[in-house]
Amino acid sequence: MQFDPNYISGLVTALNKSTYSEQNLTTELSSGLAVSSLSDNPVAAGESSLLDSSISQDVTFEQTASNTESLMQVTDSTLGAVVTQLTSAISLATEGNGGTESSSDLTSISAQLSSIRDQVVALANTNYQGTYIFAGSMGDVKPFITDVSTTPATTTYNGDPNPNNVNTITTVSGQIIQTSLLGSTVFTAPGANVMTALNNLIADFSNGTVSATAADDISALTDGLTNVSTQRESLDSSLDRLQTAGSYATTDATNRTAAVSALVAANPTTIATQLSAAETQNTSLMDVIATVEKQSLFDHIQ
Repeated sequence: MQFDPNYISGLVTALNKSTYSEQNLTTELSSGLAVSSLSDNPVAAGESSLLDSSISQDVTFEQTASNTESLMQVTDSTLGAVVTQLTSAISLATEGNGGTESSSDLTSISAQLSSIRDQVVALANTNYQGTYIFAGSMGDVKPFITDVSTTPATTTYNGDPNPNNVNTITTVSGQIIQTSLLGSTVFTAPGANVMTALNNLIADFSNGTVSATAADDISALTDGLTNVSTQRESLDSSLDRLQTAGSYATTDATNRTAAVSALVAANPTTIATQLSAAETQNTSLMDVIATVEKQSLFDHIQ
């Protein structure tokens, strides 16, 4: 019989492989992870990496959406207050135009309308976290200024003049949602200019008499109120869509996180069985090596 000089070397190599396998299985069993590096399972690790990237996108969108929702809610609340003020103004002006008010009553109505105009301008100049919410891209510029040196007074818009310069957010699915409104679209839209209508109504009753244009100015303010309400509805619709997209991102991140866990998680029962087999194999190999080392070369030569 010819003795194979590589016999023990082969046994040692097999033992090293078995020991490495045992160590890996022990690590998997203790960590609960079957995949901790690309070398363990390149396919699973690659899928896990893609899932992690998607989770990161979801989380980033969630954070951005949360901040944007806060801004939109401030805008919605502001518009709600504007609607209340304009409704009061229309009621006052209608009362003044009824033909039953005294001169002092009309002067008082004019003063109340002036106060309402100032409140509406203040609301239109709402600043949130250092940005004027109705100024468009020119967020550091106060959008509305009123000049009372003329009769009627004039309120001008100094924000972004481009009606297309509105803020948007892109969801993880690629949906683009408008998240802001321009002051020019809300307050000074052609045919629905609430600032001009308010200033005209103030002048209509300022002399203690009713101007012949009062009825038209009340109609103009009513149109302006309708426009403000329509713009608010549009914003609320966008807010609903954003909240839905945010909820989707949260759910998607949760599901993908679970998928990552399932992808890389170890099966304790399977790992324990494999570990037991590896330990048995290690013991057998070490026994064989020990036996061979006790034998001399001549024991293998017949």
